[in-house]
Amino acid sequence: MKVLFMGTPDFAVACLEGIVDAGHDVCAVFTQPDKPRGRKMVMTPPDVKVYALEHNLTVYQPATLKDGKAFEIIKEYAPDVIVVAAYGKILPKEIIEYPKYGCINVHGSILPKYRGAAPIQWSVINGDKETGITTMLMNEGLDTGDILLIEKTEITIDDTASSVFDKLADIGASLIVKTLKMAENNELNPIKQDDSISTYAPMLDKNISNIDFSKDALTVHNLVRGLYEWPIAHTYYKGKKLKIFKTALSEKVGKVGEVVSLSPLTVACGDKSVEVLELQLEGKKRMDYKSFLLGHPIVCGSNILED
Repeated sequence: MKVLFMGTPDFAVACLEGIVDAGHDVCAVFTQPDKPRGRKMVMTPPDVKVYALEHNLTVYQPATLKDGKAFEIIKEYAPDVIVVAAYGKILPKEIIEYPKYGCINVHGSILPKYRGAAPIQWSVINGDKETGITTMLMNEGLDTGDILLIEKTEITIDDTASSVFDKLADIGASLIVKTLKMAENNELNPIKQDDSISTYAPMLDKNISNIDFSKDALTVHNLVRGLYEWPIAHTYYKGKKLKIFKTALSEKVGKVGEVVSLSPLTVACGDKSVEVLELQLEGKKRMDYKSFLLGHPIVCGSNILED
């Protein structure tokens, strides 16, 4: 099958790799423009672009799809299908309706749950026990198209958004290959979504990353897991931002914010506590709790939230 692929982050790379390995003709790859990253703001290509160039695939990085130029390029390639995986741009109607087999999206949730930009992170933040990949026919709505195939997987209590991304990337790669094969064989049976049970997973921003230790320990733990590796959950210690990368649940109890143990560093929440295992104080390096305590002699019974 002649495939035009649209995707940007490493999550999409697995899907593209699966399509290439399955022997499909990837005629072109669309991805986001290079962006400055890191402290030095070095212009960095998207992961999909790196993979595509390594495999001699033609890459396009349009700033917009709305001016008609991208559509003219697509028509020149005349793909049988367009596969979209975390591309990061909304496709105009003329592109969605152009390919013979339509535009197929690889979406990181069990639709209709978690439509939107950050389904994987919100599934972890909300403490879901399972998630999955849905392949769907795209329409003009936001993840509202007909469902093609779904494959589910477990979210464990120790999973982070990052580890779930890795799981779903592998599932997405195999599921899109299966979807394309069934499309070629006319074996797909699209199912309309039930809009009444849909939920929205908005893009993450730093405003949600401040930890409220008055909430129950599981909610705090889920926030830390869901915001890893970006934007990272945080609190404040002696007036400085304290990023928290990794926690575990504890049965210990105390007043909100109280340090109830030093081995490991354990902070009381609204009900029980969380063990703070990896953290980073503003201006310092990321470290484990033992290294942190060497430089910050916190006393058991003190309140980590108080200056």
